[in-house]
Amino acid sequence: MGGTFGLPHVETHTVVLPYAFAFNAPAVPEAAAAVGRALGAGDAPAALQELAGRLGAPRSLAELGLKEADLAVAAGQVAGQPYANPRPVSVDDALGVLRAAYEGGSVRGG
Repeated sequence: MGGTFGLPHVETHTVVLPYAFAFNAPAVPEAAAAVGRALGAGDAPAALQELAGRLGAPRSLAELGLKEADLAVAAGQVAGQPYANPRPVSVDDALGVLRAAYEGGSVRGG
């Protein structure tokens, strides 16, 4: 997303990671539990988001300058890539994750 939309690389990953993790957690419950234990939390995606907030990281893709109209383009790009991912990712799945990251609301995972 950084190259296509001019977003900062690290900050973009910081914003998106909790939402992507929440999407993938049901497919990798043991990994999600291990991350939760490392963070001292039962909900690893939420704990990652909380940690980022405590560190002053950006909270949304909108805050980073992504335009809402770009969400569909980004979702198409994500779903069209052969990424190694614990779950298959459709355009609708990617759009859901990206829309949540764009809005920056609370994330809840498994």
